[in-house]
Amino acid sequence: MSSTDPKTLLPASIADRVASLSVKEGRAIAVVDAGGMGTKERGEIEGAITEILSAKEGISDVRVVMTAERKQRRIIAVGSGKGGVGKSTLTANLAIALQKAGRKVGLVDADIYGPSQPVILGNQGQKPVARDEKLVPVESAVGIPVLSMGHLVEPGRALAWRGPMAGNALSQLIDAHWDDVDTLLVDLPPGTGDVQLTMLQRFKPMGAVLVSTPQDLALIDAARAGQLFDQAGVPVIGLVENMAGYACPHCGEVSDPFGKGGVETAAGRLELPFLGRIPLDLAIRQGSDAGKPPAAGDDALARPFLDIAAKVDAWIGAQS
Repeated sequence: MSSTDPKTLLPASIADRVASLSVKEGRAIAVVDAGGMGTKERGEIEGAITEILSAKEGISDVRVVMTAERKQRRIIAVGSGKGGVGKSTLTANLAIALQKAGRKVGLVDADIYGPSQPVILGNQGQKPVARDEKLVPVESAVGIPVLSMGHLVEPGRALAWRGPMAGNALSQLIDAHWDDVDTLLVDLPPGTGDVQLTMLQRFKPMGAVLVSTPQDLALIDAARAGQLFDQAGVPVIGLVENMAGYACPHCGEVSDPFGKGGVETAAGRLELPFLGRIPLDLAIRQGSDAGKPPAAGDDALARPFLDIAAKVDAWIGAQS
């Protein structure tokens, strides 16, 4: 098989990506360096090479081989001790805010039994495809690729799975074609069950963010979740207080139906960083239900998420 200079057959913009090009008996094999390419870009360059070479005289068959070193991506887990504290909302908005900070972010919805990210990120009903026996993440309107059991099962369908099945499902969601994603956020289910244990055993996170409301019971459960990460040698990046303060839309008076400052106090007691607080605001809930997370905007609602993301971003940078 004869080796050919790609620049003699392909435009420079494409040829620079081609590591080698061989032509023999009408068959052309192009080996492309796909490092840093997303799924869409890989498909576009493969299609362009196939179209250009197929039009060349003497070439009847074109094969394009994509190669890239396996990317070592960092995993950031977002957990809580109990449900209903706004963990999924925080994860989605944190992903968007980290993307704004320059990170290439993906999101895994690991809440196998109660997935909500397809609703929050506005891609409910979309189905991921498989390539080379691995899932390809679903794109969202805010530019965050995501995989969730909510994309794989019918909406509203209950899953009656035992622990090993849930663990295997998590593995398929994480070990997918994330391409150029360098930071993968994992939205964990509440508690310290099988999904958490599977992740710690197979995909040890770089760090974890814990979210809680100011209530004592929620704080106790959050501390328990923190102990699990500590025992596994996963550093807790910090704690986030959610539903902290409610501003009446009519009179503007701020009240604290769930208390105030409890998470910050707990962070100090546990000697962990306090990352910030998110207010109890109807607009955050409405935006999440409509697939329009507040962090995607540039108003006051986005600010708490951007501030928290800035601290997480700085923490990630300090570990590099």
